[in-house]
Amino acid sequence: MADDHPLPPWLSRIGVFDLETTGIDVAADRIVTAHVGVLDADGQQIVARTWLADPGIEIPEGATAVHGITTERAREEGRPAREVVAQVLIALRSLLDQGVPVVAYNASYDLSLLAHEAVRHGLAPLSDPAPIIDPFVIDKAFDRYRRGKRTLSIVAEHYAVALSDAHEASADAIAAGRVAQAIGRQFPLPGTVHDLHTRQIGWARAQAESLTEYFISVGRLEPDDAVDGTWPVRPHSPVESTRLV
Repeated sequence: MADDHPLPPWLSRIGVFDLETTGIDVAADRIVTAHVGVLDADGQQIVARTWLADPGIEIPEGATAVHGITTERAREEGRPAREVVAQVLIALRSLLDQGVPVVAYNASYDLSLLAHEAVRHGLAPLSDPAPIIDPFVIDKAFDRYRRGKRTLSIVAEHYAVALSDAHEASADAIAAGRVAQAIGRQFPLPGTVHDLHTRQIGWARAQAESLTEYFISVGRLEPDDAVDGTWPVRPHSPVESTRLV
């Protein structure tokens, strides 16, 4: 895919973040693996940290089939969940405090689940984290009518970003960062990352409203229900929770 725009300066050094979990309920499910890293302007990872947690509950077979981590392995090799959650929070706060934007694909899933985990373990959750870059929201905003699903694997392929080990936290995090940079070269993004962050709040809300209308039309939601479009952190588990990888 041709590059039509120079890479915005604020995409030349980005944090990347991804979780693999016990399920898709942001309020009830737990972290199994986590990755926080930093990419340079060429999409090369220059800083990285990956965690394996013992979530303290059984990992369902369906979740293991996705990310490959069994309950037995998590218990034997994983760090205590509270320790992992605390260290992930420290890593993300450090990046944001330095003004480094953090890329997360479908950020409202990962950041909402992390917030619930923080509260569960008596830790302070990220308070209105910013700036966040969410390629899922941005791609839908700039290429609204492209047909097909918007999972990370499919969107990465669309932007010619390699993703050889989907559902592995570090691979997904790096791919999401590279997709964000590819979008930045393809479309005229806002002049500052803070402007982009603000616009994503509105885009995510509008996209949720559109998805709500569709789900009601096909019978997946009752007329009084709605998809939660709060971004980047949902206050509660939405009616329709989707893991888009």
